[in-house]
Formats: sequence, C-alpha cells, structure tokens
Amino acid sequence: LLATKRQQQQHDEEALSNSSPPASSSWASTSSSSCLPGSGDTDRAPLLPCKMADDEKVDRLDVSDDTAHQISVDPWYQVGFVLTTGVNSAYVLGYSGSIMVPLGWIGGTCGLILAAAISMYANALLGRLHEIGGKRHIRYRDLAGHIYGRKMYALTWALQYINLFMINTGFIILAGQALKAIYVLFRDDGLLKLPYCIALSGFVCALFAFGIPYLSALRIWLGFSTVFSLIYIVIAFVLSLRDGITAPAKDYSIPGSESTRVFTTIGAVANLVFAYNTGMLPEIQATIRPPVVKNMEKALWFQFTVGSLPLYAVTFMGYWAYGSSTSSYLLNSVHGPAWIKVVANLSAFLQTVIALHIFASPMYEYLDTRFGSGHGGPFAIHNVVFRVGVRGGYLAVNTLVAAMLPFLGDFMSLTGALSTFPLTFVLANHMYLMVKGPKLSAFQKGWHWLNVVGFSLLSVTAAAAALRLIILDSSTYHLFADM
Repeated sequence: LLATKRQQQQHDEEALSNSSPPASSSWASTSSSSCLPGSGDTDRAPLLPCKMADDEKVDRLDVSDDTAHQISVDPWYQVGFVLTTGVNSAYVLGYSGSIMVPLGWIGGTCGLILAAAISMYANALLGRLHEIGGKRHIRYRDLAGHIYGRKMYALTWALQYINLFMINTGFIILAGQALKAIYVLFRDDGLLKLPYCIALSGFVCALFAFGIPYLSALRIWLGFSTVFSLIYIVIAFVLSLRDGITAPAKDYSIPGSESTRVFTTIGAVANLVFAYNTGMLPEIQATIRPPVVKNMEKALWFQFTVGSLPLYAVTFMGYWAYGSSTSSYLLNSVHGPAWIKVVANLSAFLQTVIALHIFASPMYEYLDTRFGSGHGGPFAIHNVVFRVGVRGGYLAVNTLVAAMLPFLGDFMSLTGALSTFPLTFVLANHMYLMVKGPKLSAFQKGWHWLNVVGFSLLSVTAAAAALRLIILDSSTYHLFADM
C-alpha cells in the first residue's frame, strides 16, 4: 500500500508539472514540491518564488479540497468592502480611548499611519502566497501546512480560531453596549443590565447566522453594513466636533503613573495592529475571482486608502474633542439629541451583527464542511436545522464569555497580542522567507527576519500587558459585571 501511495504521488506530481494551475476551484495544497511556472502564474507578483527550498524535508500534509462554501465568485470590490467592513466596524468607536489616549497626539497619529503601512505590506505578502505549489490555499491552516507540515497546520488553526473567537466575543460586547446605551437614553434605572443586552445581541447574531449560509452570500448586506458604518461614524464625528468647539480647554496628557503608562502603551500598540487586520486573509481571498493575487491587491489598496479614512476621521475627532477623558465607547461621550444618539447606537448594533458574521465564517466553513450533510441547497430544511444547532451553539459560547468578561479594550489588546501579531506579521514574513528561499538578497533576508523576531517579542510583551489589564479589571469588576 505504501509503494502504491508513493507511485500515485509521483504520478500526481508529473501530471501537475505538465499543466497550469487551475483558475478557480483548487483549494488546499498537498504533495506538490515546487511552485510551477505555468500559465496560471501570470497574475503572481514578480517577487514570488518558483521553487521552495528543501521542500523534500517538509512533512507534507494532505488536506481535503472539499468545502461547503462558495469560492472564486466575488469581484475584487466586494472583497474590498468585506475588508472595509472589518476596519470600520463599531470597534472604531473605541480607538479614541484605546489608542489615542495612551499614546497621545504624536504617538497615536504616527502609530496609526505606521501600523497601516506595515499591515498593508504584511497582508500583501500573505496574499501573494495564495497560489504556491500549483494550487490555491484558501484556508490559512492549509497554507501553513503546505509550507511547514502537520504541526504548524495545527498550531496555525489554533491561533486563528482563538483570534476569531475573541474578535467575535468583542463584537457581541460592542453590540450589547450599543443596546444598553439606547436604553440609558430613556431610562437610567439600572434594570436592563449589560449582560442582558449581551445575551440579546448574541441571539440576534445567531438569527443572522442562520440565514446567511456563507461569506459570499453577504452581498447586499455589505452595502447595508457600509451605510450603518457611515451613520454612526458621521454622527460621532459631528457631535464630537460640536462638543469640541464649545468645550473648555482639553487635557491631552497621557494619564497614569510611569509604570502604568508602559503597560497601557504596549496595549495600545496591540490595538493598532488589531485595527487593520483580520487574521483570516486567505479565507477572504478564497472568495475572489481570478486573477486572485492582482484582485486581492486591489482589495487591499481599497481597504488601506479610501476604506480607512472613516477610521481616521472618527478616531482623531473623538480625541480632539474630549482629550484624555475620551470614553472607550465614543458614543457615551458625545452630547446631542436623544433620537440622534439612538440612530447612531442602533446603526452600530446592526453593523456589528453583520461584521461578526465575517469573522465567524471560517468556523462556519469548517463546521459546515466537516459535519454538514453535503447535499441539498443552503436553504434545504436539513441544512437550515444544522446551522441552527451548530452555529447557535458556537455563538452561545461566544455570548456566555462576552457576558462574563465584558472588558472590551482588554479583548482587543489580548487578541492583537496572541493571534494578530503571529498570524499577520510573524507567519507572513517567515512563510515568505521559506517560499522565496535562496533567491532573496542578504538585505531582504535580514529585513524579513527583523520582522519575525521583532513582532514575536512584541507579541509576548503585549500579551503580558493585556493579561495584566484583564487581571486588574477582574479585581475591579465581578463576573457578569454591569459596566
């Protein structure tokens, strides 16, 4: 049997070497040992390699190319809106307090611009690795498994789903905060507590997940998401501008003692990384039409140029208006007519429901592919019942954790430290080194190794700072706290 398997592998490699990579539906990588220069390479960036170094020494991982979700169907601008939806989610309402307050004007402004440039570069590297070995790698873990082998496949999977679980937990907290903010505008009697609002938010997110079978099916909902984002960003911007004009002199000094500032600065750096990155770029790129590298780069340029402008506007305006007293949820700081604040908070709530579905889609894809029936349309009764049970259970766990530990800023910091740093910066640079191999100059190798080592150290440091914040908040607030 072993000899037969080896013969079959050799046969597959020979067949693959005589053909160009498929244009649309090939998924995870398996046993091919070179980056083949076929006609499918025409959209590959010129710096991409044509051969992996020491490929025969890697423990090749055979992964299934089956999926229950759609791939290769979305235009680049739809993928651009998916990325922009993540960047301009309701998380932006917290960046004035979680980034600008700890870093100040100079540190915060330079940090946002520098983080955008570094994130664009790292995501472009990762996007160029989407097609290697003659196949598309539409799951992050599949790409890591192709380059490193079985152990990194498992580690990457664990890191990614920790990252996405924590992001989704933060989204449910955000949605709960928006609902409570609406209630407090009319009745500040303390009857409707934050855990109740979080539970309601989780229920609504589950209802939305039942009706949207896969990421490409969002389509029109991405348009709604953009409208909702613009509503709460414009309202927060205008009301902050009005408050800033009429307010007395603001205090922009960085609060806290020297030791406290060290930890809050590190946490803010993790938030900078969190602001721009998804931790699931290969899964998003899987939905894009060929040529997948060129189209993905278009989507990334859209995200980091036009798509990031609303983030800058509301972050800088919020900090200018309120200084170091800026709330971790900007709509709690603004003053204005109640109905306008209701519209803003309701828009933030609805946009959060849509954004959560994006970041939960890799888990949904795994569950649907691994445990789903595999037959019938996405709205067949048995498939809908399956989504209700499986996705409902996943979001129930998310909602429970969100209600128990509703420390939003801490979640952003810890997520950036434990998962976003390794997935976006450490792995992207090291995988590029592995694939490019000896063709890189000494300077290029040194640059990529500097990124690998530097972001690894920063990841460990930021994780320690975030854990310290969680411990402090846990001592201040009890479980299921009404914050």
